[in-house]
Formats: sequence, C-alpha cells, structure tokens
Amino acid sequence: MSKIKSLIRKNDKSIPIAITSDSKNTDNTSLDMTSKSNTPIEQTRWNGWGNVSINKKVSPHGAKLIKSHIGTTNKLKSVSLQQVLKTVPKSRLPAELTDLNMVSTDQEVRLRHARGQSFPDWIAMHGGDFEVFPDGVAFPESTDDVEQLLKLAQEHDLIVIPFGGGTSVVGHINPQKGSRPVLTIAMSKMDQLIDLDTESQIATFGAGTQGPAVEAQLDEHGYRLGHYPQSWELSTLGGWIAARSSGQQSLGYGRIEQMFAGGTLVTPQGVLNIADIPASSAGPDLREMMMGTEGRAGIFTTVKMRVQSQPEQELFKVAFLPNWAAGKAVLKQAVQSNVRLSMLRLSNAVETDAHLHLGTTPSQFLAISTYLKARGLSSDKVMLTYGVSGDKAQNKLALTQFNKLLKQHGSVTGKLTDIMGNIWAHGRFKFPYLRGTLWEKGIMVDTFETATNWINIDEQMAQMQDAVKTSLADEGEDVMAFTHISHVYKQGASLYTTYFFRAAKDHAATLKRWQKIKKAASLSLANGTATISHQHGVGRDHAPYLVAEKGELGLQVTSDMIKSLDPEQRMNPGVLLEE
Repeated sequence: MSKIKSLIRKNDKSIPIAITSDSKNTDNTSLDMTSKSNTPIEQTRWNGWGNVSINKKVSPHGAKLIKSHIGTTNKLKSVSLQQVLKTVPKSRLPAELTDLNMVSTDQEVRLRHARGQSFPDWIAMHGGDFEVFPDGVAFPESTDDVEQLLKLAQEHDLIVIPFGGGTSVVGHINPQKGSRPVLTIAMSKMDQLIDLDTESQIATFGAGTQGPAVEAQLDEHGYRLGHYPQSWELSTLGGWIAARSSGQQSLGYGRIEQMFAGGTLVTPQGVLNIADIPASSAGPDLREMMMGTEGRAGIFTTVKMRVQSQPEQELFKVAFLPNWAAGKAVLKQAVQSNVRLSMLRLSNAVETDAHLHLGTTPSQFLAISTYLKARGLSSDKVMLTYGVSGDKAQNKLALTQFNKLLKQHGSVTGKLTDIMGNIWAHGRFKFPYLRGTLWEKGIMVDTFETATNWINIDEQMAQMQDAVKTSLADEGEDVMAFTHISHVYKQGASLYTTYFFRAAKDHAATLKRWQKIKKAASLSLANGTATISHQHGVGRDHAPYLVAEKGELGLQVTSDMIKSLDPEQRMNPGVLLEE
C-alpha cells in the first residue's frame, strides 16, 4: 500500500535513528536520539536549556582562552524555582476556560511557558523578574481543540500565544503587560506521525512534534526529514515553519521551505487548509505566505512534510585551510559547481582557535595543534567542516570532487583533523548546553546571524564583529567575537557570530550590556543587503530592524495580510511587526 497509517503510541519502545558517531563522549551524558514523543516537561530545566541530566563541560584551556579576551569573571546569583513561583499571580482566565480539562492554571506550568531561550529570558529566569506570566496554558490534542480555544479567546477577549518547544531566542513567546488575559497554547500533545504517503513521500505530523520524535517515527518506516537546527532536541515542526528555520544540513536536505508541503492553520477567521500540491502557478503561494508568520496569523496543527529514504551512509569530516580567503573560495566553488555535499561550515581564524580549545581534550588539542603547525598552517588557519549523506557511491563521488577543491587551496586533512569532525557530529546538539556551563563561570554568551551575497561576505563579517567588539568600550569592557559560515547558497551564504562578555555587578546591569551589544549587532545588519535573521525569525528583538530589509511598503503588505486573518490582533501581538 502506498499509504500507511501510523498509530505509534507514546509508550512504545524507542528505536535508534541514523545519526551516529564514533567519538567518545566527554560530557556527562549524551542526548536521547531515540525518543518517539516529546521530552516531558519535568525533565527539562526551568531556567535554562534542555534535559536536566545533560551538561556540556568546558575544557580548562577553553575557559582560559575566553578569559584571556574578556578578563576575569564573577558569577551572577540565581534564584530558586520556589522563589519565582511565589511571584506568579492569580490567573485572570474566565471559568469557561479554566474548567476545560486541556487548560492548566498551575503556577509552575505557567512559569515554564512564560519565557524562551533568549539572553533576556536567561536574565529573567536567573534573576527572578519574569515580569508577566500567561494566565493559563492550554494543551490541545486536535485541530478541533485549537478551534475551540480560539473561539473562546475571541469571546473573552484574550491574547493568544502559540508555544512549540519554547526554544525561541528572539522573544516569540513572552507575554506582555496588558489588561487582556493571556492564554498560551502549547502544542506538545500533538506530536505523532499521523500518515505516511510512501508513494509521494509526504509525512503528516502533529505540529507539536519535536525533532527527535520526528526522526524516530520516520526511521521506523525507513525515512528521514533531515531538518537539524541546533535546537533540534526541543524545537518543533510548527515552530520551524512559523520561524522559517534552517537545519545544519540544509545544503543537502534543504531549508524548511523545501520540506513544508502543506497543512492546517487554525486562524481567528477560520481554518486554512493548505494543499500539498508539488507545484502551482495559481496565484500567490499560501504555503509560502503562511511560513514565517510567527504565530501572528494562526496556529499550525497538522503539517505535511516532504521526506526521503534514510541514507545508506552519512559522514562528517574536517579540513583546515591556510586562511579565510582560501576557505571561502572552496565553499563558493563547491556550491556553485553542484558538488553533492550535505553541509559546509567555515569557521574564521578566531572561531577555529576557539573550537580547538573548547572542543578538545588537552591531549587532542596538543596533537592537532602540533600536526597543523608541522604542516605549515599559522594562526590565520581556518576550519572547514563538511558532510555527505546518501548512498556510498554518491558520497564517494562527492568527496572525490570536494577533495580536489581542497587540495587546490592548500588544505590539510587526515585522521587527526577528522577527530574534529567526530567531535562536531557528537556534540552538534549539545552546544546550547554550553551557555549554562559558562553562566556558572560568569561568562555570558549569545549569538546572532544573517545572510548576504558572496560579494558582501567579507565586509559584512568585519562590520558585524567590529560593532560587537567595540559595543562596550564606554564601560572599558572587551567582547570576544568570532564568526562562521553555516549555510551556503550559489548566491551567497549565512554568517553566524558568537560573542562572549563578562557579567556585570548584577542581572540588570548585565542585561544592559547585552542590549548595547544587540543594538550594535542589529544596526550592522540593517543595511539593506543583509537579513536581520537567517534562521531564528524576527520575534520581538528583531522587529525594530525589519524595515531595512522589507521596506515600509513590504511591512504594510505583511501587516494587511495578518490583519485579514486576525482583525482583532489577539494572536501574539508585537511579534514580527511592532505594534
């Protein structure tokens, strides 16, 4: 049969998915890659990232490197869960909602759905000043449930916030002060593979399905989606679509735009069913129009995704090149000549040094550093991480073609450099845990990203890094910043910058430091030739800068479209477009 109905139960035994690594685990524990249902909320941190049993260690030489750039640090205090629970006010929801079995007004449930994973969210969670909590959290199990909730929200004049995995880093899910009660609608119970059309390779899922559950359920039938953002452990299909996310292997599998085929969007004006037609010239594409609306137009309940057969082989490798120019040339030539790789990632010299320090044991660091120096690479060297995914014959051809490009530009490869590839593959979803480890050391870390044409890459990177590194000069503070290209296109590439700075004397002063850095970074992007967000969406943090990319008329068109589906502006107001 070309169609099979998936009736996978939440308590079924787990099954392994195809992502594997031979590298040794140097952290406390590894991620569960086999979960067929969403991560239970009690297993996640209430004031940080991810599973409570997982921590990512920082090597002593890695911490020393960061402090050599920013100076000696002091740890900020963190409040307890019980302290914050005392600040959660009484719910303002009417009885008609609180009487529903799917709606919770429990204090801890509301607390855990009040914030995401942005830097201001971390300050709030550790400092204790959450400001606003949702008045209740609904857990629908069907499209009909969501319809009912939106009708009640209209009847009682509620604000509605859609909630996927809670991984937003730009303020998508934070309730704002106001007279109207706030209902957060969490999609975590809609997390199952509903249908798999093997002939068309279309899988229908509940929109609240998290990354590991997506892949585990598909793997049972020999398929893969292949969307791996760094937030993969917790983020959801609906969230990926709403924010137009990109996965680490987008070069091979495509961005979410190429994967999303159609689905059901519940709006305040009714249910919008988007057909999963492969292509159409019948006017504007509703599928494209609804992606990236960030909860402003409605809530995705079921989604149809384009999947593919599990690859026979998947490999990740690392090469080092003499300098940034050589590395960039390899990337551009590879993508423009259609070499069949699944990912390309190029770290600049500062990030390369940081990876060598942060990602290795002392013995690995010494061995790799000695080897690269003996091969003639200096402090200008850059690290290029690449991968292949497919059948062995395809991978062999792609690697042969790519190795030729590497050699032309003076690369250094071998068993020692491939250690870094194994380290990356093993830790690819653990990097968000690093923020918590560094927080305990008084080291603040955050990121931002963009995309631009190849002709602008070098200048844009320089502007971004200079803006960030000098943003705290008035306080006499240094900021460490480095950048990598994380996604490549024939036209251009993305730039992803990570930066570290010292905690100030308290939470409020630390947040002000971040605000200075964030403003400087955003202004360096708001130039009309780069995007304010390549993969994290707009949220609240990026909304003030969107006009540089879209123009006034573009913002008006977007606003008019959203108002046609939500005329009373109750769906996530202030997100994507400033109110």
